[in-house]
Amino acid sequence: MNLQHPLARTLVTTRTWPFLIDVGVAACGLAIFFSLVSTGTYWLGKPIPVVPISHSISALPAYAFYSIVRIAIAYLLSLIFAVSYGYTAAYNPRIEAWMVAVLDVLQSIPVLSFLPPVVLAMVALVPGHQMGIEMGVILLIFTGQVWNLAFSFYSSIKSIPREMREAASIYRYSGWQRFWQLEMPYAAIGLVWNSIVSVAGGWFALIACEMFTMGDRNFQLPGLGSYLQTATASGDIRALVAGFLVVILIVVATDQLLWRPLIAWSDKFKFEQVESADRVESPILELLRRSNLFAAPGRIWTSFEEPIFRRMAATADCRVVHPLDDERPRRNSAGLWALAIAAICVVGWGATQAVLMLSKVTWPELRLLLEGAGATFLRVNAALLISAAWTVPVGVAIGFNPKLARIAQPIAQVMASVPATAFFPILLIGLVRIGGGLGIGSIVLMLLGTQWYILFNVIAGAMSIPSDLREVSSLYHFNRWQRWTKLILPGIFPYLITGMVTASGGAWNASVFAEYTHLKDRTLQTIGLGAQIDWATDHGRFPILLLATILISLMVVTMNRLVWRRLYRLAETRYKLEG
Repeated sequence: MNLQHPLARTLVTTRTWPFLIDVGVAACGLAIFFSLVSTGTYWLGKPIPVVPISHSISALPAYAFYSIVRIAIAYLLSLIFAVSYGYTAAYNPRIEAWMVAVLDVLQSIPVLSFLPPVVLAMVALVPGHQMGIEMGVILLIFTGQVWNLAFSFYSSIKSIPREMREAASIYRYSGWQRFWQLEMPYAAIGLVWNSIVSVAGGWFALIACEMFTMGDRNFQLPGLGSYLQTATASGDIRALVAGFLVVILIVVATDQLLWRPLIAWSDKFKFEQVESADRVESPILELLRRSNLFAAPGRIWTSFEEPIFRRMAATADCRVVHPLDDERPRRNSAGLWALAIAAICVVGWGATQAVLMLSKVTWPELRLLLEGAGATFLRVNAALLISAAWTVPVGVAIGFNPKLARIAQPIAQVMASVPATAFFPILLIGLVRIGGGLGIGSIVLMLLGTQWYILFNVIAGAMSIPSDLREVSSLYHFNRWQRWTKLILPGIFPYLITGMVTASGGAWNASVFAEYTHLKDRTLQTIGLGAQIDWATDHGRFPILLLATILISLMVVTMNRLVWRRLYRLAETRYKLEG
């Protein structure tokens, strides 16, 4: 067919391409359906705690499939929890401070601290099926993904400009309308960029959770995490490199098929009064927009959307415009009191059990834990400072320069999504060969688990700075110092604080792998709380594990009250973008 003919070009454009796109979308839908069926069949089978792991390259596709399913389910749970938790904290001043403090503590507790209670609880809840073990692992991956998403959504809600809230109130938006038409769009950019880091955190936790020892019980599930761990333990470099390449291939495919389209889609929610000339583009997103199958749900929802919103606008709550500072009593105060009483009872019972368990800790063990707490605290803060020193300028450059962003963003996304724990065996082998130890080397390993949180939040913050403000700074000929102090740092400040807080949690999580690891027939370790947590998990010393977790919580709460809470308050007041 001669494609130079106008009719031929029209046929190819209007019929052939949409048809091929629809076929591709349908094929993806069928693949997802059969994946769910296969996963359900496996989960409902008899429990097999220890599955033999083959080092054959032909086994990698099946292992990759199981790992992707676990991460995908954990991410969906994380997104639902993050939005619900962040929304509740932002709109309930009575419990806001407590919820933020709890979130700050939980995101800093290493994954292995959650491991014994979560796995044992899930196995007990679903006895006789593989689902119990799988759900335990998925919830552990959930703990490696959820916290930065919750922080991102919470900080976005708190930084919505006042005039936008007033407009929603004047137009009598219902809570549902305000959520979908104001709050979610405003938080979209931060959620997308933090999702990239969350999935990277999921890979980080996956490699630790698919194969672990808990006292006298062993758990080993089929997946890339188990494959990489067994390859490292046996010194099989060929299998290690093959598994590492498969992880990179999955990360690159995820970046091009998922993250790039989402970044391009979220760019339309950028808060600005003058449309930017530089738009983020994604060929995959453009193809999906041409698909009739992909667009059909949107058309169906549009036909129902307006009647639903019109019905909501007619409710009594929406007929009256309430001031934003209205402190009317909540109708659900009785429910909150009941929930508080139940929580106090549970906490009281847990505290009693904890005291009985902690009584078994000896003084030498306590002294070693305190020394480890000081060492890990210094490493965590050193990793934060080093990370911020390079990620802030680089993130601003990527967010401001579209040409650089087209090159640097995919590279940064791929590097961030490759789990840091996949690098650990290679780095450890290098450290052993050059005669280095984990004392200083652990800081390098922590950087792999911290720097991306700050980088991607800074990129999101730089991209969210309105184009008209950047043009004003150019018109008034701001010098470099004025540009950074008057525009860039105030503009990215809320995002930077979110990145620093979540990076702190990433550093504490990375300490478990950075300070203690098995390599062939050797155990490498250095003094630190991470090493104590890993050792206690290996040997089933739950009192040590509990006390180490309490020490981490105390340090995190102290930092939260002295540093992070004040900086969050500053971001909500002084550096809030509004007219």
